[in-house]
Amino acid sequence: MLRSKKKEPSSTIPASVKAEIALPRMSRSARIAELNLDTSRISERPKTVMPGTVDRLIPSNCPSQPEKAQISIEGADHGYRDLRFENSLIDEHGDEVKLIKGAHVEITVAAKPYVVKR
Repeated sequence: MLRSKKKEPSSTIPASVKAEIALPRMSRSARIAELNLDTSRISERPKTVMPGTVDRLIPSNCPSQPEKAQISIEGADHGYRDLRFENSLIDEHGDEVKLIKGAHVEITVAAKPYVVKR
């Protein structure tokens, strides 16, 4: 006849559990706030970059307003493909530049970080 040994409860606590118990409990919002205050982390906005082409230049009716450049974004849905911007841009040296018809451009769309609450 085989006898089965009853498993006796262990009074020792594993080291990994002891380390976790030693840490203070924090809510999720407190952990997020702590991460936002950490200066060594570089928080970057969520963004996407899409290629586009300048389709046409639209002159303004009023001389005090700048002309507009219509940019066609590749890969966008049909209703959202064309964007119009003022054709008055500033380059990295601070000089004013303008787009020309047929120029290839990159459109960067950035958003504020948004935390989904559950």
